[in-house]
Amino acid sequence: MRLYSYYRSSTSYRLRIALNLKGLEYEIVPVNLLKAEQRGEDFRRINPFAGVPALEADGRVYAQSMAVLEWLDERYPDRRLLPVDVEDRFVMRELAMAIATELHAPLNLPVLRYLKTELGHSQEEIDTWYRHWLEKTLVPLEAKLAARGSGDFLFDAPGLFECVLVPQLYNARRFDFDLTAMPHMSRIEAACLAHPAFVAAHPDNQPDCPA
Repeated sequence: MRLYSYYRSSTSYRLRIALNLKGLEYEIVPVNLLKAEQRGEDFRRINPFAGVPALEADGRVYAQSMAVLEWLDERYPDRRLLPVDVEDRFVMRELAMAIATELHAPLNLPVLRYLKTELGHSQEEIDTWYRHWLEKTLVPLEAKLAARGSGDFLFDAPGLFECVLVPQLYNARRFDFDLTAMPHMSRIEAACLAHPAFVAAHPDNQPDCPA
């Protein structure tokens, strides 16, 4: 397996965590988003969506991180990312998709770059934009976790939800988002960051992370 990845990409981070949780071996192929390598002709031949991550496996390339996470769970069912019970599977998907669909689109690099270069917004205004959308989704997400009385993980072990949550919180901290009123989310994050699969996937531990 080869994972085309950028060290600080939250979607790449998701897949690194999942691959590690499943104990799968893979090679990291860095794609520098700041240099727009993902938009180059060579990379577009690999992934026409012109983004990371892309996973090369079984003689083909798989793109779109949430679809790849589900494929991994079906292709390699050991150490499941999704629970067996259908209602538990819904809860896992509901919370993961809230982050993936409501936050990734307005907060990804092309959008932030467009706000600055095309619309002329200051970095302070962009940071305000970022924190606004985080609050809109993370506050109800915390309420959902509180209602469930969640422990160290959503269920008994880290899975799809944690693969999506932890990278988003990494980015939230980069933009100085206050998580003190979100104890359930913070507890899950802390438990994950002590887990070897998450440690190995962390942006600071990637080959393309600047020294």
